[in-house]
Amino acid sequence: MASILDEYEDSLNTRQSVQQQQSRLAAANIGITHSGFVNVRLEEEKPIFNKQRIDFSPPEKINHFAVCNNQLCMSLGKDTLLRIDLAKPDQPNQIEMGRKDDSKVHKLFLDPTGSHLLICLSSNECLYLNRNTQKVRGLSRWRGHLIESVGWNKLLGTETNTGPILVGTSQGAIFEAEISATEGSLFNTNPDQYFRQVHSLEEDGRPAPVCCLEVERRLENKCFIIATTRKRLFQFVGKVAEGSEQQGFSSIFTQNQDLLPSFQEFPVNMGYSEITFYTSKLRSSPNAFAWMMGNGVLYGQLDYVRPDSLLSDVQFHFLLLLPDRVKAICTLNSQVVYEDVFPDKFGALKKMIKDPAGGLVWIYTERAVFRYHIQREARDVWQMYMSMAKFDLAKEYCRDRPECMDMVLAREADHCFQHKRYLESAKCYALTQNYFEEIALKFIEAKQEDALKEFLLKKLNNLKAAERTQITLLVTWLTELYLNRLGQLESGGDDAAPLFQEMRGEFRHFLGSAKHKECLYNNRSTIYDLLASHGNVDDMVYFSVVMQDYERVISHHCQHDDYGAALDVLSKHCDEKLFYKFSPVLMQHIPKKVVDAWIQMGKRLDPKKLIPALMNYSQMGSTQQIKETIRYMEFCVYQLTVTEEAIHNYLLSLYAKYKPESLLWYLEQAGTHASDIHYDLKYALRLCAEHGYLEACVLVYKIMELYEEAVDLALQVDVDLAKSCADLPEDDEELRKKLWLKIARHVVQEEKDVKKAMNCLSSCNLLKIEDILPFFPDFVTIDHFKEAICGSLQEYNQHIEELKQEMEEATESAKRIREDIQEMRNKYGVVESQEKCAACDFPLLNRPFYLFLCGHMFHYDCLIQEVTPHLSAFKQNRLEELQKKLGATAQASKSRHRPPPKEEGDTVSLGKGATSRESIKSDIDDVVASECVYCGELMIKSIDKPFIDPQKFEEERASWL
Repeated sequence: MASILDEYEDSLNTRQSVQQQQSRLAAANIGITHSGFVNVRLEEEKPIFNKQRIDFSPPEKINHFAVCNNQLCMSLGKDTLLRIDLAKPDQPNQIEMGRKDDSKVHKLFLDPTGSHLLICLSSNECLYLNRNTQKVRGLSRWRGHLIESVGWNKLLGTETNTGPILVGTSQGAIFEAEISATEGSLFNTNPDQYFRQVHSLEEDGRPAPVCCLEVERRLENKCFIIATTRKRLFQFVGKVAEGSEQQGFSSIFTQNQDLLPSFQEFPVNMGYSEITFYTSKLRSSPNAFAWMMGNGVLYGQLDYVRPDSLLSDVQFHFLLLLPDRVKAICTLNSQVVYEDVFPDKFGALKKMIKDPAGGLVWIYTERAVFRYHIQREARDVWQMYMSMAKFDLAKEYCRDRPECMDMVLAREADHCFQHKRYLESAKCYALTQNYFEEIALKFIEAKQEDALKEFLLKKLNNLKAAERTQITLLVTWLTELYLNRLGQLESGGDDAAPLFQEMRGEFRHFLGSAKHKECLYNNRSTIYDLLASHGNVDDMVYFSVVMQDYERVISHHCQHDDYGAALDVLSKHCDEKLFYKFSPVLMQHIPKKVVDAWIQMGKRLDPKKLIPALMNYSQMGSTQQIKETIRYMEFCVYQLTVTEEAIHNYLLSLYAKYKPESLLWYLEQAGTHASDIHYDLKYALRLCAEHGYLEACVLVYKIMELYEEAVDLALQVDVDLAKSCADLPEDDEELRKKLWLKIARHVVQEEKDVKKAMNCLSSCNLLKIEDILPFFPDFVTIDHFKEAICGSLQEYNQHIEELKQEMEEATESAKRIREDIQEMRNKYGVVESQEKCAACDFPLLNRPFYLFLCGHMFHYDCLIQEVTPHLSAFKQNRLEELQKKLGATAQASKSRHRPPPKEEGDTVSLGKGATSRESIKSDIDDVVASECVYCGELMIKSIDKPFIDPQKFEEERASWL
């Protein structure tokens, strides 16, 4: 358990390290006042190297110490081993080695899995202890060698077997061995499977102790071995045949035997050397190393790509263990960044070991154990790179710290500006939170418009969509800068032409940027003003196209008499409103192309809205304009099947004025009924009459069903045309006869052609010779129409004979009917006493009844009940009225409550009442008994009616439940 003084010392050391780091940050002086970030920390930042003393008091002095994979092993006193599983620190395991001699533990070696512990003794012996056993076993084959280093096999090592490993001795020999924790055979009980020498190292021609061994396996079966002596570092690189991993490393040394050994040598020798490797993850290959020898520390990275070497540059820190303190030295600037002094009471610091499993660094003295927790080692590396002007690396190590990134970018921007790399400076300034006005003025004072433009562009791209005011400011400013630059280049002559085109392309790309389209659209009037002030017409047109302000583009082309380009813009973007607006101007100059464009638009254009322009230029335009106008109207009528009356009227007027040969054809194909006509008939009649197209007028009259006017006008053109008009009123014989009489009068009186008049008689069966005789003059001889008169007389005689025959047939039919009526009066039927009503199934003779010829018999009241639902509303009302009258007469005929009649007048009155009663009964019979309700027409008509009235269906259904 740590004492209060120990805790005080730990906290004091931590506070000192924090103060050192803060002082280094303050010394950097990197212009924080210009940054938009405010450094507000809610709690004190933890140091990189955080020391903690382990709550452990060893019973004896600690001689040696080893830790790996959370397995801690230490040698205590002379003959004791202590093992602690850091996952279960409260369950330590103490083992006695059982040595009788005075040999001491020389070194402890623990494999990366924490399962295999090698105890090397000063008596040139070696012991082995497995994590799962309590028994220390001797390695007989290792006897006679003082072990200085072990190269573990990270690929094949397991909890029970080490796989082939390398062992370095104090005599420079490198052995290959393998240890198995399982019990051997009857003849071989030793854990060491084999132990053979594979190589030896020398210094100055004499054997040198192998201070360190490291074995690494990479892809493609490539193997790397590093071995160090007191002042030399050897490298062995080779390939292991696939499937021969268990055969060990002898092939690697054999491959390098014929070559000179690859090593680095340093002249100063301090008696020993030590190398450590940095591994980011357990069981992964190390990527950095530090080698301490006589005159300093060599540190570097391991490069596995190079075929002959592993050494390269290095980064970050390494820890140095001195007798009374620990120092952390940054590999970037070789400066001490951390120093921790240990009190004398713990004794001298003996060794420092790193556990790759947890990344913890362990330090021990004879009486205490400490550990360092290293957090965010690269936290302050960015400052060092920044001070060295290595800004890319500085940004790499502060990528997740925006306040630090801002400082690096600001320093880089200042650095580039000072060295007159203005474009690079602008790009960096745009990413910082420095004051916008200060940076802009900086570039303006330096007269660097290109750098200012680059700065504004980068700043604009970094703004959010919600920052509309800032976006508007930057967009407007950039537009002005681009226009100024274009003006300078344009006046620079032919030499500046390539730069001018490049700048114009960049400017147009800026104007067409989708990201800033909304801002440009909202401020397009300002952009137009800027473009106009610089006289940049081409870019104004381009900007109008980008903003889809095609009206401005088309107006520009029309003002410059470039009507073809204006029509191309119209046709490309198909805006109906623009077609309506600019068609009058375009129709005046390029009518054929305009009509082609209209036809291509098809139904997207409303022809009615184009009529004003068409009418304007059809009245005062050239023949080509009129021709194209008619072509478009015909397209609307015949292709688009437009039914607008205005369109048809306009086409009709064009035909009447400019293309009369098509007028009559148009009227004929338009239809012969008023419901099918899409033009105004009265307008068409007036138009045809004004231009003297009589035949067309006749056709219109026929459609209007004004047949008299049609015949009168047709007689002025052609008699045959009048005849075709006279036959049209088929349902009105009187009118048709009247029309034919007009034709006959015209033929007789105007043409004085008797033969034609006779042809009229044959063409119309309604005319007789006597109808047209009054039209002939008195001097006409009868020879011309003698045959017609004879034929007429003959028809009259034939008609008289037909009437006589019809009268005789009618007389005979009346006679037969009277006979049938008399026969019916005498017809009767027999009703048996057991007969029942077909409706109620009660005896028939109990009440008045009806007997039908079909054999069905009904009571009087049953028949009325059956028939009434099938009667029409009128007949139902009539039946109800007759029943009331019948009831009234029955009431009047009762005489048992009245005195007997005494006068003759009363008898006559009673006779009249009886007659009235019989008449009412007869009317009721006509209504209900005209036919059998089961066999007659009523039953046939009711076949599609449901059996149950829909209004009473629910009630009927409920009665069955």
